[in-house]
Amino acid sequence: MNKLAIALNRTLGPAAGFLSEAGRRMYFPYEGILGQGGEAKGCDVNATIGMAFEEDSSPLVMKCFGRNLSLDKRAFLYAGSFGLPALRAHWKEMELKKNRSLAGVEFSVPVVTNALTHGLRITAELFAGRNDELVVPDLFWDNYELIFREAVGCRVRHFNTFRRGAFDVGAMKSALESGGGKKILLLNFPNNPTGYTATFDDSKKIVAAVKAVAAAGRRVVVVLDDAYFGLVYEKGVHAESLFAEFASLDGNVLAVKLDGTTKEDYVWGLRVGFISFAFKGATAEQLRALEAKAAGNVRSSISNASSVGQHLALAAYADPGYKAQKREKFQVLKGRYLEIKRILGSHPEYARAFEPMPFNSGYFMCVKPRGVDAETLRRHLMAKYSIGTIELCGLIRIAFSAVPKRRLEGLFADIAAAVEELRSAGGHEKTKKAKPK
Repeated sequence: MNKLAIALNRTLGPAAGFLSEAGRRMYFPYEGILGQGGEAKGCDVNATIGMAFEEDSSPLVMKCFGRNLSLDKRAFLYAGSFGLPALRAHWKEMELKKNRSLAGVEFSVPVVTNALTHGLRITAELFAGRNDELVVPDLFWDNYELIFREAVGCRVRHFNTFRRGAFDVGAMKSALESGGGKKILLLNFPNNPTGYTATFDDSKKIVAAVKAVAAAGRRVVVVLDDAYFGLVYEKGVHAESLFAEFASLDGNVLAVKLDGTTKEDYVWGLRVGFISFAFKGATAEQLRALEAKAAGNVRSSISNASSVGQHLALAAYADPGYKAQKREKFQVLKGRYLEIKRILGSHPEYARAFEPMPFNSGYFMCVKPRGVDAETLRRHLMAKYSIGTIELCGLIRIAFSAVPKRRLEGLFADIAAAVEELRSAGGHEKTKKAKPK
């Protein structure tokens, strides 16, 4: 094992036990090219790094690239494996403002990732080994399995998502208690695919359940996938991240927060995300050690995230119109959500065709077709009605974020009609199990 990895693990102390074998081996190469380059900053002649500069020391940029970007030329330079320091500091400041419950909580400075999916991959490689188990609701984003099970070989255990219209905390606790090894609990609120965010009551029960499991000796890494953070449309819903609750919950709990600009700021192609860490009693040095392991992972895979994307984000956050524009876009999505609630309330007859899953936030909602196979329904909607939806876990996922408000009434009428047509045609196929194999 590299001496830098050994030093980081020594700094982490007992918290190194949360790491996978790959996580224990990971380090940031402070003594390599990057470290030597950092030492040379401020030299009159700095010939350490593979970037090119003009004779006046400004970045050497072709006009055909530079004229299409109204940013400083520095946006074309490497951002570094940790990310732009100014953006990291600003995002942490924004996290504190958006999550008042984080006041006084010690957590790391976010490391910049190539959006949230990359953050999930970093998390999997640092914490999820072959003897560990990902614990995730059975209504989940299918990329979780691709990353944790297929890419890193972690076992996966699903638990029932809903019970009587609420989050099934009992099923989650049972899954955490079952089997051996470390557990990686992945919580995604607002949830993809259902568009559900835990209520205040749900949240208290979730935190209490994890605390009980940890107190009994189980080591748990709690991963908060906050991709759709802030998009909550109802009162009584826990609008802040649960990261604060898990950050200092128990010595056997380590919290990882994944978030970013993609869904929050409606910039899907920007690919700027963040990963943050916290655990009970963590020192500043220990948090920096986790940052170094995350940055080492970035360095070993993509070198660094897009500098252009990071500079664009910084420029947007400094824009005086940022907050008002964000509220405006939020109202567009909330308006569609409220329209769906109105439609479902005005058409009780739709209950014959499908059952809406609980939803209160985010980009999506799901319906469970009655008496017909969800995949058959998806194909029928495309073939006859030219309606595209997603079949996941035996449900039909509807991204209302992508549907104009004026089209929603017809969309649900067509879904109800399609179900009735399949029934009449003898399409009483066995509905797929909600729990994926």
